[in-house]
Amino acid sequence: MQTLTEKLILAGWGGRVISKAQLARLLDGTPQRRYNLVNRALQHGELLQLRRGLYLLAPHLQSQPPHPFVLAQALQPGSYISFETALRFHGWIPEAVPVTLSVVPGRRRLEVNLRSLGLFRFYPLALQAGHLLAAVDRHTFTGQTALVAQPLRALLDMVCLRKLEDTDLPMLTQSMRIDAELLQQTPASAWQALQQVYAHKRMNTITTSLQKMMQPVHAA
Repeated sequence: MQTLTEKLILAGWGGRVISKAQLARLLDGTPQRRYNLVNRALQHGELLQLRRGLYLLAPHLQSQPPHPFVLAQALQPGSYISFETALRFHGWIPEAVPVTLSVVPGRRRLEVNLRSLGLFRFYPLALQAGHLLAAVDRHTFTGQTALVAQPLRALLDMVCLRKLEDTDLPMLTQSMRIDAELLQQTPASAWQALQQVYAHKRMNTITTSLQKMMQPVHAA
């Protein structure tokens, strides 16, 4: 077993994503020595490179595998889990989602395929400044944290990404088999807060339409 691998296991990082900065704190010596230790561990199949400066011990050496949501956060800091992935997490849709979907700051879409670890997709949205993390909560997975959109936020993120109109909403909720009662139980304050999130006025109209669409059923 390589020196770096032993140090990571002894430090309790067997199932954690490890950054270049963390390696610098863990390992003594020059940057060249750290580079050599990392390179040897990579060559021996004991360390995986997720992206430049971001690593993970190989599966057979992990104390427990990192949760896909944690991996997504590490791959794109500042992102949060949303869309169908968040809806499934909250139990709003019945089908499993094979891809981990996230909203990412900026304007660049990104797809990362980590083979045995999963497929990750990141999408930017047109949002009002300062509202990226509105209706987004912090959750803990195997001792590590990740940001996950609340279900209504995840649903509206989908509408925003797909550029849907209010006339598309009934078909969307039916095709995804979202229980109308779940939408009806969403407090008015949550709807109002999300009116401020999206940059396009179309989203304000759609949010209002979706809320009204639920009201007759709720009254019954």
